[in-house]
Amino acid sequence: MIILIQCRDQVGLVAAISGVLAAGQMNIVSLREYVDKPANLFFMRVEAEQESDMPGLEEKLLRVLPPDAVVKVNPQPEKKIVVLVTKEYHCLADILIRHYFRSLGAEVLAVIGHYDTLQDICNRFDIPFHKIEVPSSARVLFEQQLEDLIRGYSPDYIVLAKFMRILSPGFVAKFPGRIINIHHSFLPAFAGAQPYKQAYERGVKLIGATAHFVTDQLDEGPILAQQIIPVTHSATAADMVKAGKEIETAVLARGLRLVLEDRVFVYGNKTVVFE
Repeated sequence: MIILIQCRDQVGLVAAISGVLAAGQMNIVSLREYVDKPANLFFMRVEAEQESDMPGLEEKLLRVLPPDAVVKVNPQPEKKIVVLVTKEYHCLADILIRHYFRSLGAEVLAVIGHYDTLQDICNRFDIPFHKIEVPSSARVLFEQQLEDLIRGYSPDYIVLAKFMRILSPGFVAKFPGRIINIHHSFLPAFAGAQPYKQAYERGVKLIGATAHFVTDQLDEGPILAQQIIPVTHSATAADMVKAGKEIETAVLARGLRLVLEDRVFVYGNKTVVFE
């Protein structure tokens, strides 16, 4: 059983929560907690073993927590996702392989793209692929078709696996906290387009990738995972792109795992991540 708690901080929260679980004959296997002192916020993730049914656990926990507490008991174990793509295959391929071998922690319901470049690999894994035929210049119609397709599948999360289009604030607002993106730089450095070109021109010695939630501010959403690798003065922009594909794949996989295993709390533009 997984229990997620977010509330205002106060003295005795851990003891009170543990007391409720002990009274229900629940054995705590793992407990992670964090307090953001400036924000006066308390976060906890508990894994517990249950010897017998304990009805009303959420209500019993809420009785010992501050009035504004949010409690989730046993979130949906396997999430459902829809993946958005353009032409680059590396992140999508990794997701499809993990899905095929049941190690992703989610069911891939469909892949949606505005080119048919990646349709064949989806067919090989028996995953529905939808191409949006509306030209990119017709943004309103494009996003309406995209929204209709996504809502037809009712996913828990939407994953931008190198989806090289900027979604409008209006579209993002329809799926708050549910769109996950992989950006090919170590944010906040080199946000926006062509970050490897920006990095090359700046002469950096490290490049990275960032998995984050999408908000209406471009590449500024709450960060899930980041990673960097060194480069030398001899690396060209093309070299950086090639090396970056491996790190993008790894960072997106890590960010997805954390979200799908319910290890992430989002508040404001920050995250608490219990590895």
